[in-house]
Amino acid sequence: MGKVLLSIGSNIDQRRYITAGLDALSEQFGALLISSIYESVAIGFDGDNFYNLVVGIETELSVGQLSSYLKALEDKNGRRRDCPRFSARTLDIDILTYDSTVGTIEGVLLPRQEILENAFVLLPLAELVPNEVHPVAKLNYKTLWQRYDRQQTLWPVSFVWQGQELTAKSLLVNRKSCHQPEVAMSKVAGQT
Repeated sequence: MGKVLLSIGSNIDQRRYITAGLDALSEQFGALLISSIYESVAIGFDGDNFYNLVVGIETELSVGQLSSYLKALEDKNGRRRDCPRFSARTLDIDILTYDSTVGTIEGVLLPRQEILENAFVLLPLAELVPNEVHPVAKLNYKTLWQRYDRQQTLWPVSFVWQGQELTAKSLLVNRKSCHQPEVAMSKVAGQT
């Protein structure tokens, strides 16, 4: 089974589409390890704020099969492919890591570069899997977050999924068991 970390984002009817994404991922993969949800301003275009989170899954799908499944899930939820790269999204799901794979695998670059570039990806990773090591940087996500020096504003938002508040210490289990996330990071909006 491959251990995969996904980023999920939405800036159109965020609660509806993130809920739909989590529901579909849970139905397909069972247990989900889920970070807190963070709100951030749109980057690269003027638009509504995004909700972002990181989800851990286990899968027997190959990288290419998983990528196809995620694109179909985005499309099912109204994702438009005829818009510019930096534009509003109903649902955006990206593969961040697949085990510790490095390179372009079946058309997917791993690990995803946004991990090291965007607070809205790195903070949820540092919260969810602080001691896991980035396969290229060779540092754990907690250390990468502590060293992150770009100014991006984001803040946690209250979000309930399947009757449970998604917080730094939440663990949602469906059908399988996952390991409890270790510790939450508290560096938000440029503060440590």
